[in-house]
Amino acid sequence: MTSPAFDFAPLFPAGLPAPAAKWTGLAKYSFVGGNNDPDQVPVEGLIEAVNAVLRREGKTLATYGLASGPQGYLPLRQFLTAKLQSDAGIDCAADEILIVSGSLQALDLVNATLLARGDTIIIERDSYQGALNRLTRLGVNVVGIPLDHDGMRMDALAQALADLKRRGITPKYIYTIPTVQNPTGTIMPLARRAELLKLAGQYGVPIFEDDCYADLIWDRQRPPALHAMSRNGGVIHIGSFSKSIAPALRVGYIVAPWSVLSRMLALKTDAGSGALEQMVLAEYCAPHFSSHVPKLTRGLRAKLETLMEALNEQFGTAAEFDDPKGGIFLWVKLPDQVDTLKLYQAALAAGVAINPGPEWSTDKVHAGPRLRLCFASPSHEQIREGIALLAEICRREFGVPARSANVEKRGRA
Repeated sequence: MTSPAFDFAPLFPAGLPAPAAKWTGLAKYSFVGGNNDPDQVPVEGLIEAVNAVLRREGKTLATYGLASGPQGYLPLRQFLTAKLQSDAGIDCAADEILIVSGSLQALDLVNATLLARGDTIIIERDSYQGALNRLTRLGVNVVGIPLDHDGMRMDALAQALADLKRRGITPKYIYTIPTVQNPTGTIMPLARRAELLKLAGQYGVPIFEDDCYADLIWDRQRPPALHAMSRNGGVIHIGSFSKSIAPALRVGYIVAPWSVLSRMLALKTDAGSGALEQMVLAEYCAPHFSSHVPKLTRGLRAKLETLMEALNEQFGTAAEFDDPKGGIFLWVKLPDQVDTLKLYQAALAAGVAINPGPEWSTDKVHAGPRLRLCFASPSHEQIREGIALLAEICRREFGVPARSANVEKRGRA
């Protein structure tokens, strides 16, 4: 006689996230997640880097931290000091960098260091789903600031900070993705960055700068990072190799003053992020990063063109979007009657995966007819076929686009 299965459910503490769904594979047409172009992963260069670094330093795998200490593989941190200086204007030493397991661990460490239940933070109204979900689970009050074509609006931020001060509330931080914002793709210009720093200093609020997409700018011209512009050290900066090299490597980093970094390091109890990945990245990136990224961005830009053309052909004026300045995603607004949460379910059943807007915003009504499409992973053919199928589903479910929409032509902002 078979014994009944043990029931773990009564042992689960209150507040656990909803159970995860079992993995069933990628959709045939997948426009979700931060996946990158499989054809742009520098496989041959990584193979060479693996062979070289293991032959030279493989025995250091016997030591936690590779004899570089708990902050991460020293050659990788040294590469980052040079890269951050040349690309973002950040002047930091290797000891001011902590290597982490992707930018998601960076988010967790910053939040664990600074936040407690009931705290208040400021964030862009449309923002990274991973950041929003974490704040919800932590029981943090979130104030969303609207964006325009230049990123977070400073008039709205100034008003929010003043309102909070009148209520006796000082936010724990201002979270921003100023360079290739997720999901809108905007880049905050230099003058607005200076205004943001001025407001943050005036109200005594630090800035949490997420720079994970900054390598993927079409023209390679970017303003200096907020961290580089700050005069008082009040900016925590995070970045990642997920978008520039490969997301599955799970390597990110935090740049912060030692007074803060030391507290994060005490909370990082995983005995160090993946050592082999760090070694391979350091070996590959030092000679190849500067030539790899322009090739990557050219390929991504071509896929974006295919996506925008497909939306124009299939949805006509029913799909509104701005041409982003970089990145791997397009933020699209459909007519107000379209509920993208419902569209997501219907599309997924037909083999098309999309990110519904409400999951990427603090304002669910505002984001209701919006969706985020990641164009990096599917092929050009899959992009065209997937958008055509999405248009059919959207027409069936919501009457959008109209049958004649695919013959309309329009300009793009």
